[in-house]
Amino acid sequence: QAQLVESGGRLVQAGGSLRLSCAASGRTFSTYTMGWFRRAPGKEREFVAAISRRLSSTRYADSVKGRFTISRDNAKNTVYLQMNSLKLEDTAVYYCAARVSVVITTGNHEYDYWGQGTQVTVSS
Repeated sequence: QAQLVESGGRLVQAGGSLRLSCAASGRTFSTYTMGWFRRAPGKEREFVAAISRRLSSTRYADSVKGRFTISRDNAKNTVYLQMNSLKLEDTAVYYCAARVSVVITTGNHEYDYWGQGTQVTVSS
């Protein structure tokens, strides 16, 4: 069972950059597909990005494509989300998630383990 802890969220100005990290416990991190999701105030949790376990493929929500980059370091049991050109609408709690299956998916209910979330607030 994986335990996930996100960090890096903070207040940032629009147009700025931020990197989120998610540290995973356990020795099987490299076998998980990893994803980032977010929940904005008053909205449902939505998919942001995902990365396959061997770095061969990534997937992004249209709203972040070209601005966000997901990456992982299996030696450090950590997945990252580099966020550039941040917009007001990127304000949300960002969650890290792990999926046992090798298939990348965008569904909330298709991930097996979740972190507690880290708050990102983008100000004007």
